[in-house]
Amino acid sequence: MSRGKKQVHLAAHFPGVNSTTVWADPRSGSQIDFSSFEHLARTAERGLFDFFFLAEGLRLREHAGRIHDLDVVGRPESITVLNALAAVTDRLGLAATVNATFNEPYELARRLASLDHLSAGRAAWNVVTSSDAFTGENFRRGGFLDRADRYTRAAEFLGVVRKLWNSWTPDGEPGAFAHSGPQFRIEGSFPVPRSPQGQPVVIQAGDSGEGREFAASAADVIFTRHSTLEAGREFYADVKGRLARYGRQPGDLKIMPGVTYVLGDSDADAQERAAEIRRQQVSPQNAILALEQVWGRDLSGYDPDGPLPDIDPDPDSVLVQGRVRVADPIGVARKWRALSEEKGLSIRQTVIETGSRQSFVGSPATVAAALEEFVATDAADGFILVPHLTPGGLDDFVDRVVPLLQERGVFRTEYAGTTLRSHLGLPEPVWKGDTP
Repeated sequence: MSRGKKQVHLAAHFPGVNSTTVWADPRSGSQIDFSSFEHLARTAERGLFDFFFLAEGLRLREHAGRIHDLDVVGRPESITVLNALAAVTDRLGLAATVNATFNEPYELARRLASLDHLSAGRAAWNVVTSSDAFTGENFRRGGFLDRADRYTRAAEFLGVVRKLWNSWTPDGEPGAFAHSGPQFRIEGSFPVPRSPQGQPVVIQAGDSGEGREFAASAADVIFTRHSTLEAGREFYADVKGRLARYGRQPGDLKIMPGVTYVLGDSDADAQERAAEIRRQQVSPQNAILALEQVWGRDLSGYDPDGPLPDIDPDPDSVLVQGRVRVADPIGVARKWRALSEEKGLSIRQTVIETGSRQSFVGSPATVAAALEEFVATDAADGFILVPHLTPGGLDDFVDRVVPLLQERGVFRTEYAGTTLRSHLGLPEPVWKGDTP
């Protein structure tokens, strides 16, 4: 490894709850069978990745009152899956997305601390929030939480969880805890001792001002969508610049955008493959569903190969439930129409053109060079890779790109430690008595 070169951090995201996955590909496997989770996790560990990352959905998404049939359904609960993966991996970090809006601190702290012990210090929690009343109907409190209050609850939630984890001394002595605040009022004793890495790693996903501030104040890793150099550098500088007011150093928070990739034998070959994957991701059916998400109207009568609708979106629509709402549907529709008219695009072609692109496309050498440039120029500290196939979508990257990163001296050739904190270069939390 070359001294002085900034190292690339890598993690793997299990795909499925988005439009990234190519369901029709014959290599696309089960979203439920443990063998799928095991294959992707073992591949990530073979590639010496920092961690394996699972998303969470608390309610099946609906479209026009029916289950959205292009989304994964029936996904097992994340921490349960990760506990099983702890038995078939040795070093790979295990990260679960768990909602801070519809859970309770004591119960979640116990589950995550248990995972941290069972994995010998490899657990991580991706903190997310929800103001979605549709999702809230699954829970006792329903959709009670205003959008403006979600980070307020999340910040207190995380503080309480850390207080529980911190109630045991590093020497293994249990202590009492007590907390009284606007969201939670609890006291007692915590049953799970301090783990080998002190506390599970905390990941946060959020791009709003509140999300950035929350990450700067409390997170160890931030999962972002900024996957271009310019946007990445701007985001990186902004979030890292917020750390000092919380007494933190730049290295205390790792910024890792979620990215996709397509490899080919040459750059031209990879570009052809990327275009074909986009066509597979945006089937005629998916194109209409994507259009309906913006328009908020039943557009099933429109031809995917025909022009965009000449009617305006319904900004108050509830056609789509469980997905993030389009903030300005009328403005988005206006831009799509202008693009369609300018380039002569059909509905499907417009959705493909406006949809997210693969982040890194090229030969293994091209992709390795691009990943290094991002990290070396402070656009990211690393990447969370989102393959388009389950469960084998990571295989080519590990076989063809990881060795090139190692040759460049920017990626490990073996794990230096046993815990997730050691992989990420994060210090163990300092024990401060009964404070969070």
